[in-house]
Amino acid sequence: MPYVVGIDAGATKTVALLANENGEILSSVRGPGANLVLHGEASVESTLRTVIGDLDSPDSVSAICIGIAGADRPGEATTVRGILERIDTSPTVHVVNDAHVALLAGAPSGSGIVVVAGTGSIAYGVANSGQRARSGGWGYLLGDEGSAFWLGHAALRVGLRALDGRGPESTLYDRIQAHLGLKDSAAVVSWFYHQERARIRVARLAAIVEEASVDGDQTATRLLDQAAHHLASAAASVDRQLGFDSRYRLVLAGGAFEACPSLIERYSSEIDPERIEVYRLAGEPALGAVLLALQQLSPE
Repeated sequence: MPYVVGIDAGATKTVALLANENGEILSSVRGPGANLVLHGEASVESTLRTVIGDLDSPDSVSAICIGIAGADRPGEATTVRGILERIDTSPTVHVVNDAHVALLAGAPSGSGIVVVAGTGSIAYGVANSGQRARSGGWGYLLGDEGSAFWLGHAALRVGLRALDGRGPESTLYDRIQAHLGLKDSAAVVSWFYHQERARIRVARLAAIVEEASVDGDQTATRLLDQAAHHLASAAASVDRQLGFDSRYRLVLAGGAFEACPSLIERYSSEIDPERIEVYRLAGEPALGAVLLALQQLSPE
């Protein structure tokens, strides 16, 4: 019996699933993040080698599909494909953008739009015709608006402005300092600039924005409204590019929606429910990678 492996490799975690030819999930493994830009090729190879090995397939694997950020850039896709071929030369290897597997996990028909808001953010869509489009996903220096990192970074910025008396009052700075267990603003600034893998840790501050908003902090509430607007704007751009002429599913995926549940309601208020069905992805995005791997067994 042939087996396939589907992998979702993100900045903070990697999930690998082993499935049989009927799509039944036989085992799953979680590992650390596997992002080429954040972690480097050697670390990504080590993580993928470990999670694939820990799946403990009862027989040889016929196909592997991995969703990983940057896979739509030819050089990075080639690097990832080379890593997987070094790990196991026997299976067919398929490398796609992580947003694509998240879309398939939430919209198995393959058509629709996904908004992924994790450490970074991107909107990605596939029309019924197969045409594809994206908006965002340009990284933390050039974009990623509405992501968990964007929220954490914005919270610290407005918190420091409030501390200086240059902005509206907010509890965000005090909450962040207490969360980090640091004694003063100098220590907080040092933490921000000198920590290892700063983006991942800053992204974890997004939950503090949600907590502050629930407690009535209007500055935090405005940040969440802005985040939802940024994400909705990215999806609207994809919608315009693809020209959907009938109601479609819009999948919301990523850790920002887990850290800030109110983003879902805020986002939903930005779209037309007559045209768009909003669906919060509850399962693993790696399920979409399993579906793509199964397609490699009998490609059309």
